[in-house]
Amino acid sequence: MLALLVGVIGVFLPILPTTPLVLLAAFFFGKGSPRLHGWLAGHSLFGPIIIEWEARGVIAPRYRCMAYGLMAVGLGLSVWKGLHPGVLVVQAVGIGWAVWYIRSKPKG
Repeated sequence: MLALLVGVIGVFLPILPTTPLVLLAAFFFGKGSPRLHGWLAGHSLFGPIIIEWEARGVIAPRYRCMAYGLMAVGLGLSVWKGLHPGVLVVQAVGIGWAVWYIRSKPKG
């Protein structure tokens, strides 16, 4: 549940990588709670990502582009708002990790 919660928060705070955290939550739900796994896999926003991942181990190009775009917008907004440089560094490191993770997975 913690991975899902942080992943959902990541939808609104681009410093947090949503896709890897939702996939992690789906993995744990698949092991411990078939009911919650079914709910998450059937979710209109997160379900397609999970289904593609579980079926073929890929992140579809559509979701890659969405992730990259939202991370860029989030970082751009943070710079535009003039956030503290320390916050920007933490955000950039988090985004860098998320980009590396997404790029390291096969394309759908």
